[in-house]
Amino acid sequence: MPRRSLPTMQETLQILASKRTRPARRPPPPAGRMLAPALKALDEKFGQGPQALQARWREIVGEAIARRSEPVKVIKGRSGQPSTLEIRVDGPAAALIQHQAAEIVSRVNLFLGSGAVGRLRIVQGPLRPAVAAPRPQIRRPAPLDAAREAELRRSLEAAPDGPLKKALEELGRNVLRRE
Repeated sequence: MPRRSLPTMQETLQILASKRTRPARRPPPPAGRMLAPALKALDEKFGQGPQALQARWREIVGEAIARRSEPVKVIKGRSGQPSTLEIRVDGPAAALIQHQAAEIVSRVNLFLGSGAVGRLRIVQGPLRPAVAAPRPQIRRPAPLDAAREAELRRSLEAAPDGPLKKALEELGRNVLRRE
């Protein structure tokens, strides 16, 4: 077989001009753009899980249980089994909450959907400090002017000294401030 020689420069340019090259590959779109609709659909179908439970825990289980416990996580069951809800309980209250486990599971299922949680797993430990709502500042009303204060005292001169007179003075001050 005779050896084949390399093409000349002109032949190379002619070959390259007649052949089409592939366009450069575009990079894939960001994963978040493709996952967002799928995650939104899953969230609508299956709920939000422990974050939603934490936000509305007091409403779900009641004030007494919420003071002594908090949801930690929802552990998915295997092969179609219902999930397990893990809650953290403050020390000795674990025995009390264990007796109410069936009621807590039914209340959580009302919130998450029928059959979402099958059992409760209780873990003893310290609770996170509750975020308290800021207390509204109480504005004290302005004191009475001297003339009205003197008028109030004159009206109560006949009353005997004691707690009743002090209560009547305070009541009189509050009434006169609102006028």
